[in-house]
Amino acid sequence: MRLLRNGITFCLLVIIKTLSQIFYRVELLFLGDPPEDAWKDIRLVAILNHTSLFEPIFAGGIPYRFAWRIARHAVIPVADITMERPIVGKIFRFIAGHVVSITRKRDDTWTQVLSKIDDEDAMLVILPEGRMKRRDGLDSNGKPMTVRGGIADLLREIPGGRMLLAYSEGLHHIQTPGEKLPRLFKTARIRIENLDLAEYRDRLLLAHGREGFRRAVVEDLTHRRDLYCPAGPSSSDAEPSEVQGR
Repeated sequence: MRLLRNGITFCLLVIIKTLSQIFYRVELLFLGDPPEDAWKDIRLVAILNHTSLFEPIFAGGIPYRFAWRIARHAVIPVADITMERPIVGKIFRFIAGHVVSITRKRDDTWTQVLSKIDDEDAMLVILPEGRMKRRDGLDSNGKPMTVRGGIADLLREIPGGRMLLAYSEGLHHIQTPGEKLPRLFKTARIRIENLDLAEYRDRLLLAHGREGFRRAVVEDLTHRRDLYCPAGPSSSDAEPSEVQGR
């Protein structure tokens, strides 16, 4: 049954990837100095600047072997309110090998996510802000978008491997929360940092200690999000060499 589910998930990802390549232009840029194989040994993927449930269109920029990795080993926590949607919820149940419905509280649903880390092949995929940014730049409650501390729990528990930090320009020009249908033939931009997970964790622990680690992670990821997320389709992006040299 697991192999069958993996196959269904992979087919769904291939369909999404193909549709994305047909109807959109996906611009993916690696920042800094990524390893020779930037898609190898990934244990954690964090997508920053969460603006739309249509973010799976970024699959148009990933290789097929990484899509297969997602189908077999990815663990994705998805908000329970999203999973309860009649159509979107059914699709998201098969968006990865392991999809965990979570609340916005630190309860047993988050414990289920943490329990998956024990699998040395598991790859956690998370949207650290925990909710979507509306067109006015705030969340649905009118509050500023912030990175939440749950990702610090993952960084503490995952022993090693690589971490991808994905900086989205946002997809409001394609679909904003509440809109039924996306706009076609647009450009979706995303920048990616490939970091050594243990090195990143240990640097923050050394500088801030265990008690200050959670806050340090939130502040660092917030800074990186504000620095590296592309300005959007209406603004000209910095040249890749400028971004990489910061």
